[in-house]
Parts: sequence; C-alpha cells; structure tokens
Amino acid sequence: MRRPTIMDIAKSAGVSKGAVSYALNGRPGVSEETRKRILDIAHDLGWAPSNPARALAPGGRVGAVGLVVDRPARSLGIEPFFMQLVSGIEMELSSAGTDLLLQVTEDTGAEIEVYRRWASERRVDGVVMVDLRVDDPRPDAARSLGLPAVLLGGPYDGDGLPCLYTDDAASVREVVHYLAALGHRRIARVAGPEELVHTRIRGEAFREAAAVAGLEEAYSVHADYTGEAGTRTTRRLLASAERPTALLYDNDLMAVAGLGVAAEMGVDVPSQLSIVAWDDSALCRLVRPSLTAISRDVVGHGRQVARMLGRVLADERVESEESSVGEMQPRGSTGPLVVSHVSAVTSE
Repeated sequence: MRRPTIMDIAKSAGVSKGAVSYALNGRPGVSEETRKRILDIAHDLGWAPSNPARALAPGGRVGAVGLVVDRPARSLGIEPFFMQLVSGIEMELSSAGTDLLLQVTEDTGAEIEVYRRWASERRVDGVVMVDLRVDDPRPDAARSLGLPAVLLGGPYDGDGLPCLYTDDAASVREVVHYLAALGHRRIARVAGPEELVHTRIRGEAFREAAAVAGLEEAYSVHADYTGEAGTRTTRRLLASAERPTALLYDNDLMAVAGLGVAAEMGVDVPSQLSIVAWDDSALCRLVRPSLTAISRDVVGHGRQVARMLGRVLADERVESEESSVGEMQPRGSTGPLVVSHVSAVTSE
C-alpha cells in the first residue's frame, strides 16, 4: 500500500498542508481542537514521519543506529554472545523509539564502506563498533565521515571515541590460577583472531599468570571463533606428544566443539582434561559435562553501550566506561587432574 502523506491528511481533515505540518510538529498556528482532529486522522491513516525527511531538518535524526559485525556469517546466527548483545541494544533503543540497523561484513574494508554509505545516505544517526583491532582504522574513518560512534571493547587510546570495556585480564588470571590449583601444569588457550585487541590483552594476561603459577607449559593458538575451527584446533592439541591437560577457549562455540573432540578421542573430561569457556551461555549449561565458563552480563553491556551512544547523539560529553568483570562459574568440565602422565592419542 502507498505510504500516507501530509497531503492525504490535509484532504481528510479539510485543512491546508501547512496546518497539518503545524499540528504534527507541535507548533503554534492551529487550534487545539484542529490539532487533535489532525492527529487522530494521521493515526487512523497509519501516517509516520519520513526518516530521510527528519534527517534533512536542522538537527534532525533518522531514528536509527547501526551495528556492523565482521564475523563469519555461518557462526554468527548461533553465537550466543552477539544474540545477547543485540538483544540488550534493542531493549535500550526500543524504549527511545530508535531502530537498530544490523549488517554483517567479511573484513574491515567492507565495514568501513558500510559506514561511508550509511553516512552519505543518512541511514543512521550513529554506530556501535565492536571488536577493536590493533591499529584499527575504523575510529578515524568514523570521525572523518562525521559519524558519531561508541566502541564496545578496548580500552581505546585514541581521541574522541568513548568505549565500554571490561578488565579481561582479571578473568584470565582467575582461570589460570584456578586450573593450577587443580593440579594442571600444561594449559593451552584456544584464542580468537590475533589482530583483536581483547585477544592480545587476554594473551598477555595468560602468559603472565602462567609464569606466576609456575606452569610447565602455557601457550595460545589462534582460531576464528567458529565451531569448525575449535574442532580442528582441539584435535591438533590433543594429538600432540605432550598434550595439554586444560584448555581455555575464547568463546563458547569453540569450547563446545572441543568437548565433542575430547569425547571422540577418548579423553575423559574432567579427569584427563579440564575445559573452560569464555562467555557463559545456554550452550555451556546444556552440554554434558556442563562447561565451566566466564559469565558476563552481555545483555547489560548492550544496554549500557546503547545508552552511551544516546548521550553522544544528545551532544553530551561521554567518557569511556568500564563494565563489570566477568565471574567464573565452575561446572562439571573442570576438576583435579587424575592421570598425572597423559600420553598422546591419535585421531583418524
């Protein structure tokens, strides 16, 4: 059906377009009786303001914010972290009558092109950026485009872009010392992409905590957060001559995949192998044994970053904020190491 226009309202009300404009925008020029009649007709016709038209007005907004996710599309739909994050952002935006425009891209260059298109077409009022990278070009690109932005991740050392960040290092230290107390001396971390800032922060904390705990061996291998990558990486680790007795995964999908590989290769969890996942989710609680995990209020983080962006769009001065530290939730996938010497196993 054709979108109702101001002219349609004017014809139905028997008034001029100018009178309709006054009424819809809350401006003087019409009586209260006429204003109410016009508003009632607009409601009955299903009229809504045009976002592009609102954007053209001085100080106008389109009533939408953008989120671009540069992750493998095949895993994004089943990764609980982003589903919870989007849920939190949506909860906050909906209360303000603002829409969320979500797009998935394959790399940083494509993401910046999306920002360029959104800015030129006035599609969004601002954006939430996720997954801060080392030497990340996106903040400078947003500034050059005049596109307001808030970063989820960091901390960010640049100017003019507030971020919401978490002390991931504290959670890593907690996990390493917990596993060491259980008797594990060889721990491997299945990490996310190496270029991500939070991956490097976790990696540095992992090495430092391992040194403090006096572990025999502690190292990180990088993957892309998908279950497939978690499967391949875990097979290689468990087939090594001196296989680790504990694994820390940077997300829940890879951890669930790793648990399946352990069962496939006859490695008992937790007597021969302990597993810890980053970001607790329903997946971690539904598998058997259930996965020990770092729990964070991801929905709350989504709401908080949306509020920060709202203040930026209101021309308020917004400083970076630190969110609550994740808490480890011990479950059935971690326990004391029963077999002190574990020989390598092979997989077909």
